[in-house]
Amino acid sequence: MNANLNTAPSKARLWTGRIVGGLPALFLVLDAVMKLVKPEPIVKATVELGFPEAAIVPLGIVLLTSTILYLIPRTAILGAVLLTGYLGGAVATHVHVGHGAFEILFPVVFGMLLWLGLWIRDARVRALMPLRQM
Repeated sequence: MNANLNTAPSKARLWTGRIVGGLPALFLVLDAVMKLVKPEPIVKATVELGFPEAAIVPLGIVLLTSTILYLIPRTAILGAVLLTGYLGGAVATHVHVGHGAFEILFPVVFGMLLWLGLWIRDARVRALMPLRQM
């Protein structure tokens, strides 16, 4: 793990990381846009989770801003941290309303994929979170 932190990743590593982290990020962009547009199913689902309708657009703005920060290489780590907080709130909400394992673990898996995408393509993240062999 003595990789130079300033060395650019290989093309394969870069594109693998972009795909692994980009797919959940694209879903989050879609989710954010839906919160901004507020179609009836989104309003209904959000209110059923215990949020007032007035919170939907601010949630969409936070989600879209955090995801855009994640998608920009210079701010990707900040975006990942913010999305981790957002997704943690989603987990807490689903636990609070008594949803099952799928609804609770879905945001956890998204957070893991976002961080895995960064880990694959960014040596700084690998240095912070090294995989150790036993």
